[in-house]
Amino acid sequence: MDIIQIKTQEQLEDAFQVRKAVFVQEQGVDEEVELDEHDGIADHVIVYDEKKPVGTGRVRNVDGIAKLERICVLASHRKHSLGKAIMNKLEEIAMEKGLNKAKLHGQVQAVPFYEKLGYKTDSDVFFEENIPHVKMIKDLGH
Repeated sequence: MDIIQIKTQEQLEDAFQVRKAVFVQEQGVDEEVELDEHDGIADHVIVYDEKKPVGTGRVRNVDGIAKLERICVLASHRKHSLGKAIMNKLEEIAMEKGLNKAKLHGQVQAVPFYEKLGYKTDSDVFFEENIPHVKMIKDLGH
């Protein structure tokens, strides 16, 4: 499997395909909300399994902090450490841009996953698209 930083429109469309499968079809998020104005300014990564897109995520600079977003893996490819690989690549991109702190809005059921990667819960539960989330933060160090 290959994880790469997205450089082409075709790769970005592949990422959108994965996000639609996970967030829109599987979790019921409205497609107009899922694909947003931040897609044009964020750095995206994608995971390919024999040229088939199977995972993605994005990172953007929000007030000097790396905000990791839209991290997802197709159901068929979960439990293969792809989520961890995506997170590592997004953090690497953030550090290359001089960002030493990261935050994310993690779905509550994913909190243990993010905690294993060093993230700490920094809020009470709140809802985004009717899905319970918490804000999580991590010092990326340098």
